[in-house]
Amino acid sequence: MSPRNNSQAGFFGRHRVWIIGLAIIAAVIVLAAFISLQRSDVPVRIAEVHRGDIRAVITTNGKITPVLPFEAHAVAPALVKRVLVREGDRVQAGQLLLELNTSEAQAEAAKALAQLRAAEASMEAIQAGGTREEILTTRAELVKAQTDRDAAQRNLDAMKRLEKEGAASAGEVKDAENQLERADAQVNLLQQKLKGRYSRTQVEQVQAQQNEGQEAYAAAQSVLRNSVVRAPSAGVVYSLPVHAGGFVNTGDLLVQVADLSTVEVHSFVDEPDIARLSPGQRVDIMWDAMPGRQWQGTVTRLPAQIVKYQTRNVGEVVCRVPNPGDRLLPNTNVNVSIITAEHRNVLVVPREAVRMDGKTWVFQIVNGELQQHEVKVGISNLTQAEVTGLPDNAQLALGTTNGQPLHPGMTVSRAQ
Repeated sequence: MSPRNNSQAGFFGRHRVWIIGLAIIAAVIVLAAFISLQRSDVPVRIAEVHRGDIRAVITTNGKITPVLPFEAHAVAPALVKRVLVREGDRVQAGQLLLELNTSEAQAEAAKALAQLRAAEASMEAIQAGGTREEILTTRAELVKAQTDRDAAQRNLDAMKRLEKEGAASAGEVKDAENQLERADAQVNLLQQKLKGRYSRTQVEQVQAQQNEGQEAYAAAQSVLRNSVVRAPSAGVVYSLPVHAGGFVNTGDLLVQVADLSTVEVHSFVDEPDIARLSPGQRVDIMWDAMPGRQWQGTVTRLPAQIVKYQTRNVGEVVCRVPNPGDRLLPNTNVNVSIITAEHRNVLVVPREAVRMDGKTWVFQIVNGELQQHEVKVGISNLTQAEVTGLPDNAQLALGTTNGQPLHPGMTVSRAQ
């Protein structure tokens, strides 16, 4: 045996007890660590069941519009003569807002009126059988023609008597008959002239002229009326895109006025949420320009159809909102929260505590150990859920802090 082996054997011989002791201690430490690892409490985030109020809310955005806006548009090209108000002014019913130059409209009205009067005179002449002078002349000619016809009749009668006496020839009688026929024809012509002087075509032409004149005059009068713009009711001037001396074309917007004490909010709601809507639901309105301020209104009109809006299928919802101080301005973009349901003094838990796998359940902590507990869920929102089937102040595990999955029977402690 080499000296080295002798030395090692001597060392182990001398320290055998110590070595065995250290090995036993190490084994105990490992075993204790293993047991500790198996039985140590897993740190978890814990939430307590509590009683409170909960709302189911649909959040979206919307735009403010007046309820009954008044808009004035130019009905013809014109210069703006006067502007008597400014944007933001409060006006009363009947107050003059602006005026357009009416010189051209007045000229057109006079021209149209003259055309109308001429057409009306022509129609009166047609209905009467002609002008007064023409009627008098025709009547005089008719009297003369009737006298001539009577004379021709007497002449014919005389010729027939003379023919019987042999004092007149048959030719003379024939001439008398022809003369009477011509006299009758002249009388008939003049009588028809008094009754129906104008043909159907002539009557239709005059009627068309009269209609044209009436339309032209009405159009000219409309231009004159709309050249002076007055507020139909009390309200606020919220749009005034024109100025004195400016030129406007037909259809250009002149002014917008509305009572802004109550406004409407038009917003889009995603198709899956539309079934949750109903008239009268409460609506909370917030405007980024006035943080901390909130307006409340109600749903007044539900979507009538589903439309494509960018990548979403949505329906338009209309809400009516009281607007004290007229702070919500037309065309303002606002945040909209529609409260579809609200329950008070119910059991509320964080939404992440509720789990589903065919059933709905939570991990309840009982004596430091997880127990799977089935619950029923009422209304919920993005952060909370209403539940039944749990005692007040029950503790629920939300999740571990080390990523370890939860399972029934796990011993846990509150994460620090």
